[in-house]
Amino acid sequence: MVEHTTATPIAEGTVPWPEELVREYTERGWWRGRSLGADLYEVADRRPDEVALVDGSPDTGGVRFTSAELMARADALACRLVDDLGLRREDRVVVQLPNCWQFVVLTLACLRAGIVPVMALPAHRQAELAYLAEHSEAAALAVPGTLRGFDHQEMAAGLVSDSATLRHVLVVGDDVAPGSTDLTALCAPPDDAAAARARWDADEPDSRSVAVFLLSGGTTGLPKLIARTHDDYSYNARQSAAVCGFDPATVYLVSLPASHNFPLACPGILGALLAGGRVVTLDSPEPARAFATIAAEGVTVTAAVPAVAQRWLAHATEAGAGQVATLEVLQVGGARLADEVARRVRPVLGATLQQVFGMAEGLLNYTRLDDPEDVVCTTQGRPMSEGDEVRIVDPDDRDLPDDVAGALLTRGPYTPRGYYRAPEQNARAFTPDGWYRSGDVVRRRPDGNLVVEGRDKDMINRGGEKISAEEVENVVYRLPQVAQVAAVAMPDPDLGERVCVYAVLEPGAALTLEEARQAFADAGVARYKWPDRLELVGELATTKVGKIDKKALREDLRVRLAAHPEEDD
Repeated sequence: MVEHTTATPIAEGTVPWPEELVREYTERGWWRGRSLGADLYEVADRRPDEVALVDGSPDTGGVRFTSAELMARADALACRLVDDLGLRREDRVVVQLPNCWQFVVLTLACLRAGIVPVMALPAHRQAELAYLAEHSEAAALAVPGTLRGFDHQEMAAGLVSDSATLRHVLVVGDDVAPGSTDLTALCAPPDDAAAARARWDADEPDSRSVAVFLLSGGTTGLPKLIARTHDDYSYNARQSAAVCGFDPATVYLVSLPASHNFPLACPGILGALLAGGRVVTLDSPEPARAFATIAAEGVTVTAAVPAVAQRWLAHATEAGAGQVATLEVLQVGGARLADEVARRVRPVLGATLQQVFGMAEGLLNYTRLDDPEDVVCTTQGRPMSEGDEVRIVDPDDRDLPDDVAGALLTRGPYTPRGYYRAPEQNARAFTPDGWYRSGDVVRRRPDGNLVVEGRDKDMINRGGEKISAEEVENVVYRLPQVAQVAAVAMPDPDLGERVCVYAVLEPGAALTLEEARQAFADAGVARYKWPDRLELVGELATTKVGKIDKKALREDLRVRLAAHPEEDD
């Protein structure tokens, strides 16, 4: 067991907004100067007896909470995290839960108590979680017991034994091991709801403090932490809800991993609750289950990545769209949706398509619900806030005219000014005057809508999950038979992109795709990052200055795929 150490204050690792912008954002009403928990309670108090949360997963028995019950459980959990487990304000909790009611209660409890959730993914494994716990100096880890055959609780126990800061494992499941804590039991209703509420009403977190850590889709190794404050993240969710037409009649289905920014606050779970609507959780977007849940709960809006949207379209074409008759809006984001697929959404599903293009680092673009069909189907929308600033620039940071593709730079009232404890990455990703270099290549039409043309960073977008090519390469380099490696995006009709690895081997060595994948399994790397195709070559193409030429490799891969498409998995 590693000796425990005290976590560094969060403020020491964050980059603050300039004070003049704080004043402007506050004066314009974008920042309210209060915690997200207070904002949520204001809405809940207007509709205490209306159902706010439904767990739609089949093994939960249809758990349903009214607004009053949901907030009371959140306050009770906040008390128990502090009183029973000894967590304190600004302690960090790595949250690796599937979509379930406990995820929502835990998130709200953290917002009330000023404990900061670090939003991990159910697909993450030891490598990612160990890094997140170490980098955030987390005190606790929340996991499912077993999910899809993998024992998360056992993995978490090993992480605690190797960590200098982790002390608690919070488990959602039927078989909570000795040494772990039953999170479901901690989420029980309070003995005195009024007292629990009064405690946190009187001691709410500062609005400019960090509310949640999101994960970047960065290109340099493991993800960076994005510090979102109560002020900026509340605005993120509230303004998204306003643009997307959320109101008390909204029934929002979250079937994408809830810890992603998109289903969490764009408008997502938080936006639906802040609009007085209802949230329905489902642990998978599998079409038959999603359609059945939409029918059972009268879902009006949900979010999907392009690969999920295509599966839903195929299912509706085969089985009919009767079960999704209540669905009014299908949001699609996470990756570029092909125009031809976009045009099928309304005819096949009967719902309005809303394209969403954004980033956990801030800027969100939406097509509007009353936009012409051409805008909806061929663009990725326009910024949601009048405070959003967008520049499209050439390689020398010179502004480009409309209809010319370039690199996207942005800043605004919900785009942080830097990553957490990452000065070197901040020097590359942010300009001295606060513009964030998103890594996206876009063009702006004269009507203000953006069209995403690709990426200027070394990134693979596999079904909406962003994978760093560098991280993939680092794992492959652990194999002794590999002399040189380059990971590139491989086009895929279902997921958008998959992972292809080009490798130069040591003389006389051999390597199979299965052996390469085993290296990822041995390293405890999430399954979605494993290579889908391996190309063994005598040398890697290079640029004139000697750098590996990824553009040339992608072109080479295009030719190989055309000749031998069956070789990828």
